[in-house]
Amino acid sequence: VCPPGVLPLCCRPPAWDRATRPPPSPLQPPGLLLAPCRSFSNNRIQVELDESSGIAMMKFKSPPVNSLSLEFLTEFSISLEKLENNRACRGVIITSAVPKIFSSGLDITEMCGKSMEHYTEFWRAVQEMWLRLYGSSMVTVAAVNGSSPAGGCLVALSCDYRIMAENPKFSIGLNEAQLGIVAPFWFKDTFVNVVGHRIAERSLQLGSLHPAPEAHKLGLVDELVPEEKLMEKASAVMAQWLALPDHARQLTKTMMRKAVLDRLVAHREEDIKNFITFVSKDSIQKSLRMYMEMLKKRKS
Repeated sequence: VCPPGVLPLCCRPPAWDRATRPPPSPLQPPGLLLAPCRSFSNNRIQVELDESSGIAMMKFKSPPVNSLSLEFLTEFSISLEKLENNRACRGVIITSAVPKIFSSGLDITEMCGKSMEHYTEFWRAVQEMWLRLYGSSMVTVAAVNGSSPAGGCLVALSCDYRIMAENPKFSIGLNEAQLGIVAPFWFKDTFVNVVGHRIAERSLQLGSLHPAPEAHKLGLVDELVPEEKLMEKASAVMAQWLALPDHARQLTKTMMRKAVLDRLVAHREEDIKNFITFVSKDSIQKSLRMYMEMLKKRKS
């Protein structure tokens, strides 16, 4: 029996056993999700899988800001598991159905004024989401069509490729320090692996949110495109990645990411205890309450 907030690890077929298809025809329009789709929709996430191309589209649809609540995280992990276990699926494009926001990150209400048991369940779900996404054998492309702070940035960082809408009003970064929160070591490791140690160190200490042009300059996102071209570009990038033999790409991805994944797996319970100890401090609870009050004033 798995602990609360944990899904049984999916029984993945060997990397070379996933269905392999030829790359899409150059005559095929850039929108790859044209064939009849198999779709499943939860309360907060919509998924459409085009089995002819092997590409799934996952859209966050939890307004107002796609915050990563316990329910959202659980749906996210279940959706990834379903796709991972479907041999017809080779890649997933992750984006948002909510205008101007990709994901606002962890739901602050899950970390404020709750029980120790709830904090444990919530943090285990955060870990599970990252382990599944960062360790996925599928090609994962983030189509970042809005701002993406903190945990939302982690989702994008965990993908194989990041394309962001070319809008200077959209920003992305691990800004936990602004809330008096320390990003966990596996957030940091993921960030370092994308942008390098010096940029990550400075950005994490300052809790920086980088406007899209700056994020591209730092290597935090791989490409900027006009917002109306975002999905077209994501589809083209996916086709490029899927043109390679799956087994070689998957084994290479495992080689590059295994050490970071193994580190959390080995220290998972310790990481949960550290989170509970930290978030339960009076000073942190006060800081979170103040932040929530500020958000309420903004809304009003």
